[in-house]
Amino acid sequence: MIRIVDLHKSFGENNVLSGVNLEIKDRETITIIGGSGCGKSVLIKHIVGLLKPASGNIFVDETEITGLNEKSLSEVQRNFGFLFQGAALFDSLTVGDNVAFGLRNLTEMPAEKISQKVKKCLSMIGLEGIEQMKPSELSGGMKKRVALARAIATDPKYIFYDEPTTGIDPIMADVINDLIIYLQKSLDITSIVVTHDMTSAYKISNRIAMLYDGKIIGIGTPDEIKKTENQYVKQFTTGSSVGPIKMKVRER
Repeated sequence: MIRIVDLHKSFGENNVLSGVNLEIKDRETITIIGGSGCGKSVLIKHIVGLLKPASGNIFVDETEITGLNEKSLSEVQRNFGFLFQGAALFDSLTVGDNVAFGLRNLTEMPAEKISQKVKKCLSMIGLEGIEQMKPSELSGGMKKRVALARAIATDPKYIFYDEPTTGIDPIMADVINDLIIYLQKSLDITSIVVTHDMTSAYKISNRIAMLYDGKIIGIGTPDEIKKTENQYVKQFTTGSSVGPIKMKVRER
């Protein structure tokens, strides 16, 4: 389990996280929703140890990580896989080398075993036999899937997805949704997803949590979120311009 307790973070005078409390249960898929710039990615970066909070605590399997030294934090981070919004593949490397990157740098697995693991991971995401291709030869959807193969190659306990369906067409987005569900079940992992794509959130999630004004203001199953009486959550999930959330419109 991951527990976030009263987490605060500011950048200058901008209070991004103002007391976030959240529990992420083992083997669930939880999706964090919220508007652009609300702090979703900042929250994820705290959970994986890339940012330090001003105050508050983060427990990963009962280990409090905010005060760990670099070596101890690295041990915890071995449990994490990450799918970046833009895939973040290394353009100079082949697909196979991209997927093998973590295995070569974080483990002592022999080359033959790494090759077998790369093939297995690519097979799981439906892209067999493309090890020698370069990222420049792939479509946007294929890049996302290769990045997902890289994320699962090190057998993580937790996978973090940053806007996994952004920048791809609706059909490929649904392929990614199906892969998230499939990998969560087949690998028995915990998935933490950041998105503003409600179609995706409703399909993949066991629970959905909304971040607004620096706090989690609503959390529940997809059905509970659809039926919520919270006006902020309702406005965001329905995409209405009418409600308590006011967006600034630039005048020409």
